[in-house]
Amino acid sequence: MKAVVLKGCCKAEELKITDIPLPEVKAGWVLVKIYAAGLNHSEALLRMFEADQDYINTPIVPGIECVGEIADASDSSLAVGDKIIALMGGMGRSFNGSYAEYALLPVSNVFKVETNLDWISLAAIPETYFTAYGSLFEGLLLNAKDTLLIRGATSTVGQASIQLAKAVGATVVAAARSSSSFEKLHATGADHCIIDDEQISKQKLPVTPNKILELVGPKTLHDSLLTVSKPGYVCNTGVLGNVFAVQKFDPIKYIPNGVFLTGFFSNYPTPEAINGIFRLISENNIKPLYSRVFTLNDIAQAHTLLEHGGAGGKIILSMV
Repeated sequence: MKAVVLKGCCKAEELKITDIPLPEVKAGWVLVKIYAAGLNHSEALLRMFEADQDYINTPIVPGIECVGEIADASDSSLAVGDKIIALMGGMGRSFNGSYAEYALLPVSNVFKVETNLDWISLAAIPETYFTAYGSLFEGLLLNAKDTLLIRGATSTVGQASIQLAKAVGATVVAAARSSSSFEKLHATGADHCIIDDEQISKQKLPVTPNKILELVGPKTLHDSLLTVSKPGYVCNTGVLGNVFAVQKFDPIKYIPNGVFLTGFFSNYPTPEAINGIFRLISENNIKPLYSRVFTLNDIAQAHTLLEHGGAGGKIILSMV
């Protein structure tokens, strides 16, 4: 089968297609014929910085999510031809992932879905909408009475979070680095848009958020904790600011009184969460958002765009 194999850290233009053997099925794992796969910021970080680390099992086929059909159900309760999504659980890092025509995946991270969405639209959902859904409803316990500020709103997770938050009736404030994004964010569903100057806590906001989804990460986390109302909740999910840790973290001094800090780690999807996502999408006629579609042969071009963040939304890799 055709696949992209990462042997170590490299430049985007060094990525290429190669032929590798079709995976052999084993107990507890299923063989998936991949039709499309979403690209993610973490895959660019893997290629640029992580692939040389001992905890990455190189050579590795990258890709932490995909959509497709069951080609061999092994000993699972799935059946050949079932339409599925798959994500996380070590995919593309501990074992071969989705930059390929087929993938052998643990059944615990493969989910049968009932949907009429085309493959490209479906591929926009797994990791992006699961991260948004988990952050909002598990991390922030979001409901219709809440006012939510999304920091990093132009990101793929940010845009999906706007859609899901509006689906349950919350008021949404979208923070972006440039006002040129405001029209798009309003069209996605945001009620208010503001400039993120990394000091939102000092701004006069149109409404005061009682909950904040922090997608920029440690770079602006403290400012988010100072921005939210009391009581208030902040869920740190992303690291778009490319700062990966809070230095000399002292929780007593760092977290204001009356503010609750949580996070969302997307490595463990559950059937309940996946069913919840698709129910929310179906009942509210949500259109999964994506920006660009590339073929597997265009992986170098796709990763160049992924690395530099110029796509303006989700990038999809099509295998058909």
